[in-house]
Amino acid sequence: MTTPYSTTTTPARARFLLLGDSHAGPIGRAAQAAGIPFHGGPIGAGREFTAGFFDLRENDVVFRKPEAEARYRGFLAELGVSGLDRLAVPLVSTFGFSVHFVATTENWEVYRVRGGLAPGFLASGLFDDIVQAMVRDALAFYRHARGLGLRVLAAMPPQRVPGQSDPLVFRAAQETVRRALDALGVEIVDLRARVTDGTGFQRPELCEADDPIHGNLAFGRLILADLLERGL
Repeated sequence: MTTPYSTTTTPARARFLLLGDSHAGPIGRAAQAAGIPFHGGPIGAGREFTAGFFDLRENDVVFRKPEAEARYRGFLAELGVSGLDRLAVPLVSTFGFSVHFVATTENWEVYRVRGGLAPGFLASGLFDDIVQAMVRDALAFYRHARGLGLRVLAAMPPQRVPGQSDPLVFRAAQETVRRALDALGVEIVDLRARVTDGTGFQRPELCEADDPIHGNLAFGRLILADLLERGL
């Protein structure tokens, strides 16, 4: 799920740079299938893009993991730019939205009272502070990109919660991240109302088969359609 999906054979000008974790995969595959020119794709797993994953170098970023940095540099080269500050197309990302890691049940045991989370905890400032601390460098990455004047769009995750994660924490944590990014001026691709059923979880036809976390190509097409409607 971390294969890059740049379209490198089309002479058309790329419409966006896609940087993210494995949730970026369906977006890239959908763009490829539709012939929409772009560069980028997944550069690692979601757990790698929460805290401590990049450093600043002047106005650019340097990813600490060599594989992620190599892919990033390759995408920039395909776009003909030397750094993030030179980017002339919108940036689309999924960083920070792999909140099933944040929602791992054992992370929240200390806040449970008689088997359940303390009343009001998920709506509290404390909860927001904890979540934002857990994804602090994802937020810092978006803040830096916005500070460079880039148009930045973030795609919210598939509404899928693996067995080791708490669904209530998942839903609250993604909302915390969404609000934080909205405050930074990041455009949020939020398809929750369109992709869920009565349970609040992702409809089966939009889920990757034999996989507890990811959306499939059909889900990627919905995200791509939203991006195109925004003018990308």
